[in-house]
Amino acid sequence: MTGYIVRRLLQAVPVFFGTTFLIYFMVFALPGDPIVALFGERTPNPAVLERLRAEYNLDKPFIVQYLLYIGNIFQGDFGTSFSGQPVSSILAQAFPVTLRLAVMAIIIEMIAGILVGLISGLRKGGWFDASALALSLLLISVPIFVLAFVAQYFLGVQWGLFRPTVGGGAPIQDLVLPAIVLATISFAQIVRLTRSGVIETAQLDFVRTAYGKGLSRNRVVPVHVLRNSLIPVVTYLGVDFGVLIVGATVTEGIFNVPGVGRTLFQAIVRGEGPTVVSFVTVMVLLYLLVNLAIDLLYGVLDPRIRYAK
Repeated sequence: MTGYIVRRLLQAVPVFFGTTFLIYFMVFALPGDPIVALFGERTPNPAVLERLRAEYNLDKPFIVQYLLYIGNIFQGDFGTSFSGQPVSSILAQAFPVTLRLAVMAIIIEMIAGILVGLISGLRKGGWFDASALALSLLLISVPIFVLAFVAQYFLGVQWGLFRPTVGGGAPIQDLVLPAIVLATISFAQIVRLTRSGVIETAQLDFVRTAYGKGLSRNRVVPVHVLRNSLIPVVTYLGVDFGVLIVGATVTEGIFNVPGVGRTLFQAIVRGEGPTVVSFVTVMVLLYLLVNLAIDLLYGVLDPRIRYAK
């Protein structure tokens, strides 16, 4: 197990450098001078321009800029935005909000999706199965911004069940409605993955053997059927959690969530290259760690999976 973890971490090294290099190149290779853009329609002093370019290493060759940036990252310095605010402080404000939102959405979609998918798979062809498939198809077909506006209008404005927008500090009770909206599409996917996994696993020989040994249905379904049906679901949840951590830009914008997605979008609009690159770098690291955790969880769910030495 230790050797497997070390190998996966070593494999993540070129992924990290390759991803950050591409992001850095795409952000800073864009046409235009971001320093000049800071002054808007005003004509800046040439001396001030040169000083700012030197401060942000924009007067150096591209590869030197990238290496200096990576060196600072390893020292815990994510740089400074063009507005003068440390990127680390911007991260400290936005990331906890998105993390809370992502965890809430994952919990909602995981519990509801697996439960509905399990019942649907065990009752294949029944009315519950047909209703679950129809609902999942509907949720997959509707764009997320439509779901967000409908939920905000009816659940927040008309019925008053939730706050329609997130207040200052983004308390957990204000994040429930955006978390439900984020969970809806993934809920539909999890229902379908769980259903197909349960139907397939229930027909395997070891399940029939378990019933033949006299084990009760309450023992066979959770231990033998559901557990061995969750690997594709866990894979999807890992990818989905990474996507949510990167930031649900549309949902955060509609509900005024001061999280990573909205902050990153605003940084792109303003041309805040250091903020964009640093945010994406942190997201890449988190994504790699989440995928490593998912790989290790495979062996817990299915004992037949072994990590090669």
